[in-house]
Amino acid sequence: MKSANVYAADCPTRQILDRVGDKWAVLILLLLYDEPARFNGLRRAIDGISQKMLSQVLKSLERDGLVHRRAIATVPVTVEYSITPLGKTLAKAVDPLRDWAERNLKEVTAAQRRYDARKATA
Repeated sequence: MKSANVYAADCPTRQILDRVGDKWAVLILLLLYDEPARFNGLRRAIDGISQKMLSQVLKSLERDGLVHRRAIATVPVTVEYSITPLGKTLAKAVDPLRDWAERNLKEVTAAQRRYDARKATA
């Protein structure tokens, strides 16, 4: 395998960066960090995510080895999701971004308002 070059269009690391840059994936990983959750629990916790999107993102995270899916033999079947050790390393890496976003929200929104005001008068 050739060495990674994230700037090359065909570099597989871009797929990983896509996952890191996906807000739904990040939110799911952060929620699963402390404890496993069931599908509907995740859906209730993440305001705005559709059932279809949650399903797609969970499948992608499972494929990437970041989330583990466990089916429990009940009627109906109960499915529980948990974060893998690899997923925990990613969650630890992106949690500072969540923290940064929360700490700097006011400044960013103020900058957006100033920008929009300048563009509206131009």
